[in-house]
Amino acid sequence: MSAEDQSAPSEQGVVAYDRGAAIEQSDGFKNPGLPPHRPRQTDLHPEKERRAERQVVAWFLLSMLGSVLAIVAYIALPIEPGNMASVRANNLYLGLAIALALLSVGIGGMHWARQLMSSHEVVEERHLSRGSEKSRARAVEIFELGDQESGFSRRTLIRNTLIGAVALMPLPAIVLFRDLAPAQDAVEAIAHTMWTEGERLALDPTGTPIRADDVTIGSAFHVIPESLKDLGHNEGYLDQKALAAVLLVRLPVDRLKEAPGREGWSYDGIVAYSKICTHVGCPVALYEQQTHHLLCPCHQSTFDVTEHAKVVFGPAKRPLPQLPITVDAEGYLIAQRDFTEPIGPSFWERLNHIDPDHVPVSAAETETRA
Repeated sequence: MSAEDQSAPSEQGVVAYDRGAAIEQSDGFKNPGLPPHRPRQTDLHPEKERRAERQVVAWFLLSMLGSVLAIVAYIALPIEPGNMASVRANNLYLGLAIALALLSVGIGGMHWARQLMSSHEVVEERHLSRGSEKSRARAVEIFELGDQESGFSRRTLIRNTLIGAVALMPLPAIVLFRDLAPAQDAVEAIAHTMWTEGERLALDPTGTPIRADDVTIGSAFHVIPESLKDLGHNEGYLDQKALAAVLLVRLPVDRLKEAPGREGWSYDGIVAYSKICTHVGCPVALYEQQTHHLLCPCHQSTFDVTEHAKVVFGPAKRPLPQLPITVDAEGYLIAQRDFTEPIGPSFWERLNHIDPDHVPVSAAETETRA
């Protein structure tokens, strides 16, 4: 490019700047300051201030009433299995009561802030995040000033009703969540499954029993107890299925690396493991035929089928529990007994439910199995 071409922008009235030069820009405008303070009606008239205070108290009392009504609605209108009208009534009145409690405390707080707290505009300059002793003392002064301006300590009626509304608000949640827990001990509820001695292995979801001859090498079956199909949905069908779900795999017998005491847990290369991942309980549903690995799709925990489903990759810390299996006189695959340890993620009381006669736990393995 020639010198004439370089000077062309300047000839057309465009000022050219060196890109390497720093340009200092001056402030475009001055700080206009804050607008004049406009007092509210509650600032000018004591009777309106007292009326606003009573309104805030009324909202907080209404919130307390909503919390109590939520508990009453949940108890007085129970959900009856199979009765959708009871479900609608419970959800309607419970939702209305909780909404009343939440909206009332929110509206009361907003009304308090807008009508009774200090309305003077303030500006806070930015400063370093690390505070000195002087800034800490100043923070205390600001807190005390905020207390004075809001009237939290002085307006005892508002303060006490607010505390009451906030204290009662969690009660409906406590009642609802506590009632979701099973009536029996939660640990005992998940420590055992429907697998018992002689229970046939059946295809999920049809419930068709499985013959050992039907399981070919490299195949994987999703399995449930045969008796599960006789369990109604109102009798805990889904809960029992979640506990007893099993993956059935067959591989060459010479590929199995069975530990002492577990030689009889498989049948002619057929092994069965819990489908519930020992990490956070996701379904282990992917089988790699060439490597004989089971993969959990949630967090990629990988288990080696050839060696009692031990963990070879991922965040899981325990092998998948193995279901001891054999065949009956008709050639159908059956369970020898229940799992010898609880399925799924670990929990504090888990070691109390491990069968020491079938799953020896050495001192070195205790922490891993827990």
